[in-house]
Amino acid sequence: MRKTILITGASSGLGAGMAREFAARGHDLALCARRTERLQTLADELMQKHGVRVSVRALDVTDYPQVFEVFEAFASEFGTLDRIIVNAGIGDGRRIGKGNFEINRRTAETNFIAALAQCEAAVGIFRRQNAGHLVCVSSMSAMRGLPRHLTTYAATKAGLAHLAEGIRSELLDTPIKVTTLFPGYIRTELNEGAGKLPFEVSESVGCRAMVSAIGREPAKACVPSWPWTLMGFLMQHLPLRWVRKLG
Repeated sequence: MRKTILITGASSGLGAGMAREFAARGHDLALCARRTERLQTLADELMQKHGVRVSVRALDVTDYPQVFEVFEAFASEFGTLDRIIVNAGIGDGRRIGKGNFEINRRTAETNFIAALAQCEAAVGIFRRQNAGHLVCVSSMSAMRGLPRHLTTYAATKAGLAHLAEGIRSELLDTPIKVTTLFPGYIRTELNEGAGKLPFEVSESVGCRAMVSAIGREPAKACVPSWPWTLMGFLMQHLPLRWVRKLG
């Protein structure tokens, strides 16, 4: 069934990768991010290659009034938004207590407060429609507190996962579905400077796994399923001394 899917942070990384996968499956797309020139290039590629409808709008997710304006503009343009993917975020972070509060604050604000604004806007639209699928892109790092540069990032992704679960709890008896994704290490341009990551997969493999999981509309999914479902269990139950080695 053809759906209209809104993706934030769609100009690069996982957002752009998911857009390509959804377009290949014949879905229409509402794409937003700060870099509109990259969005338009992506939109032109997808419309030409797959014949789908793609609309783009500029959005800085930390401009909270703009989040609501852009989501509502897309809803008005398409008539219905079937799925909204809260994907925009940043992976920056520094060790706590080393004088880098502003960097950690920006990460916390972008990954949690801005995600809250996106969820508010999305669920408001879905309540009005009495239908929809909210997808929140968390991270495997949300499973436990992690050290060094991942401390704030992991905390924000854990907060997002709990936010999504709380929304899901309230909407259990409605036609509105909520999914939380926990991606493992997926190699994109955003982390291309990092060294070899544990169990990493390419952007195409990772985004294909994410889109396949989203299509099933589960409550939660670790992606790719192998080995991250097992890793998630281990991360939650192993001693912290062992888990911190993942950081």
